[in-house]
Amino acid sequence: MKYKSIMAIALSAGMLACSSGKETKDDTADAPLIGKATVKVTDGLMTPEVLHSFGRVSGVQVSPDQKKVLYGVTYVSIEQNKTNRELFVMNIDGSDNKQITETKKSENEACWVKDGSRIAFLSSESGSSQIWEMNPDGTDRVQISDIEGGINGFAYSPDGKKVLYIKNIKFGERTADRYPDLPKASGKIIDNLMYKHWDQWVEEIPHSFIADFDGNKLTNSVDILEGEPYECPMLPMGGIEQLAWSPDSKTVAYTCRKKTGKEYSLSTNSDIYLYNIETKETKNITEGMMGYDTNPIFSPDGKKIAWQSMERDGYESDKNRLFVMDLASGEKTYVTENFDYNTDFAAWAADNKTMYIVSCVEAKTQLFKVDYAAKDVKAITAGAHDYEAFGIAGDKLIATRHSLSQPNEIYSVDIATGKDTQLTFENKEILSQLEMGKVEERWIPTTDGKKMLAWVVYPPKFDPNKKYPTILYCQGGPQSSVSQFWSYRWNLQIMAANGYIIVAPNRRGLPGFGQEWLEQISKDYGGQNMKDYLSAIDEVAKEPFVDETRLGATGASYGGFSVYWLAGNHNKRFKAFWAHAGIFNLEAQYLETEEMWFANWDLGGSYWDRSNAIAQRTYANSPHRFVDKWDTPIMISHGELDFRILASQGMMAFNAAQLRDIPSRMLIYPDENHWIAQPQNGVLFQREFARWFNEQLKK
Repeated sequence: MKYKSIMAIALSAGMLACSSGKETKDDTADAPLIGKATVKVTDGLMTPEVLHSFGRVSGVQVSPDQKKVLYGVTYVSIEQNKTNRELFVMNIDGSDNKQITETKKSENEACWVKDGSRIAFLSSESGSSQIWEMNPDGTDRVQISDIEGGINGFAYSPDGKKVLYIKNIKFGERTADRYPDLPKASGKIIDNLMYKHWDQWVEEIPHSFIADFDGNKLTNSVDILEGEPYECPMLPMGGIEQLAWSPDSKTVAYTCRKKTGKEYSLSTNSDIYLYNIETKETKNITEGMMGYDTNPIFSPDGKKIAWQSMERDGYESDKNRLFVMDLASGEKTYVTENFDYNTDFAAWAADNKTMYIVSCVEAKTQLFKVDYAAKDVKAITAGAHDYEAFGIAGDKLIATRHSLSQPNEIYSVDIATGKDTQLTFENKEILSQLEMGKVEERWIPTTDGKKMLAWVVYPPKFDPNKKYPTILYCQGGPQSSVSQFWSYRWNLQIMAANGYIIVAPNRRGLPGFGQEWLEQISKDYGGQNMKDYLSAIDEVAKEPFVDETRLGATGASYGGFSVYWLAGNHNKRFKAFWAHAGIFNLEAQYLETEEMWFANWDLGGSYWDRSNAIAQRTYANSPHRFVDKWDTPIMISHGELDFRILASQGMMAFNAAQLRDIPSRMLIYPDENHWIAQPQNGVLFQREFARWFNEQLKK
């Protein structure tokens, strides 16, 4: 159900692995070039068209000499319903910023190789996604690989003699394998529970290969999981960050959950394996560590390895701990034992003693310095923003950063002082025309005597002497933070620009407030977190500028569940609802989702186990059981390619509303999954969102 995967861990300074930023669809050869948008903002207000005109900055890579920064920007064409990603290079201080590609085929996973004399990247200009190289100024573009079926990610070995790459291999038996005389039959014969992920049938799985590299082409590829039916990296979102080269180029560390079928669907127990290039022997270094173990990174001297680790099997939102192992002795150190927050991104410093991490604390994501031996974690940055990935450049970190009021840009952060300097201004022209709503941090008392942080976003041109309709934003996940996030669908600023006050609480179950706060939601759906939602909207509704007769609520995934639940339990607080990709019937959801570990952990178990009081309480709180109390207009949206929460959940809710004569509307996407990825569908979503709430809350 979660929106995002286990957060990616950074790469060690010596590993020439390539950052992602893959947001693009394949472009047709005759399509116009998609580049930076020119947009005219009316009245200083954000619109769907303005929102999709922002350049999306990602994939920061610091050059080996620490003098240059490579990064990508994804551009959107609403007209073509496509995106395209271009590459840029600038000096480490942000000067001499130049676009080095201008093509119709996106450049992804770009990184410095060959001591910074070349840039390697993925492009599909030859028909399938392959590795290409070019000079740092974009000249001398040459194809390096020609792997059948294409490549999903790659990393050059530190000595430059080999390349680690990811490609899909066939998984399981296809219908045509069993019945060759029925090559056009579309039916899929399913024998086990490992058969779908997010929006696709599992007929292929990723494997990782090592190829020899003579500087010009790849040869002699070896599958490091030869004959094994396991994903490496792990679906649905794992990439090259789940693998790492040792500094001496003799070992590859990789992440794998060596399970299939029912066992695969019930467990999150992945491990870190070391694969010896010469002997082809594999060693499991996290045997007995029962949760997710992911994203290995070797120290620069190759003597230690770090990774992210969750303790408990089946709990995908367990604390993401930082571990370090001494490779000679096998001794493991739980580095963040005294730090009650997740490690979302990490990298080694050159001294082999210090690490830097990213972590969300109290709904703001900051950079931290870690002395791993002392288990000491100290904040480097502060302020209302979210940092993402970063690269190390001597005494500075070069990092992407965003906030509720600004999309990603790149910043240089002084490690000693935390002082930040903005390096890129990709969206300066658009932002200079916009008036963003004020963002306020409020701490709200809860029903059990605690304090909860909520973001309140005011409409542009806010007048405290007026009364405004107000919308409660319900977060998905359910364990996904309501931080200073910037979204191209659930964007709080565009909601506010429609003339609304937006209330976004960090209710029970969200990270950034310690494990106790995070874990409370599991097996308590419909419980304290719903009281938290009501506490937030009730508190803000006391303000004289809030019209308490015109309140709405919206959210997606678990946020959609929240909206459905509130629809039957809000005691006439709200005047309108919008639920996207939400769970309506928990009993149906238990058997429809593909990740059974999630359902077992968060719901408490199966609905047919009458002896399980916790599970029975969960299912008694299913939103569909309160439809008899529905009395408020509701809008429902869903994608039919959503295999995590099937579109039938949204259809059931819509049908229930219609049969009860509740004013209702449904926006169904036959070609979208749990998210809305296509630009025109995104614009449609924003337009309908505004139309629905304007109809219901501005009468």
